[in-house]
Amino acid sequence: MSALPAAQSKSDLRAAALAARDALSGEQRAAAALALAARGLPVEIAPGTIVSGYAPIRGEIDPAPLMRALASQGARLALPAVLARGKSLAFRAWSPDDRLMLGPLGILEPSPAAAELIPDIMLVPLAAFDRLGHRIGYGAGHYDHTLAHLRKVKPIAAIGLAFAAQEIDAVPALRHDERLDYVLTETKAFDFRSL
Repeated sequence: MSALPAAQSKSDLRAAALAARDALSGEQRAAAALALAARGLPVEIAPGTIVSGYAPIRGEIDPAPLMRALASQGARLALPAVLARGKSLAFRAWSPDDRLMLGPLGILEPSPAAAELIPDIMLVPLAAFDRLGHRIGYGAGHYDHTLAHLRKVKPIAAIGLAFAAQEIDAVPALRHDERLDYVLTETKAFDFRSL
């Protein structure tokens, strides 16, 4: 855990956590992704459980090995698609062999022809997290907005995926910031449900 002062702004905390993430070697990144896959999720995966992942950008931990493992357990997979700023993400069916296309923000996503699904479990990328289940993203609010919307529809487990180096002492969370249920790193699984 870094010793960053809690009084720093989200943008300062984000920059410091991303610098720590960027300092990891390719070997450390690959080993971390495999460690997540080997440990699996801290929740039961019944056949047909819909799990949304993400296409990693900016050095995010790669969820693909974990997602392949979940598919082998019977999970249905989805990836997010950005429809517009300030709107909820859409989740489109995806399998590891599917071809992806560049979305409006330059992020790989499934074809618009892929079926839309509502996830039971969302694997959430992040820039930084704390031990209260708060996360810092990239500032657009896509995941906070989507979680707030979808949690009105059905229970959704939000599981942040990160490298251990991205943990910070405290995220200056705001009222609209959605708390994660778990964060998984290459070394530990954090459970925030009882907080």
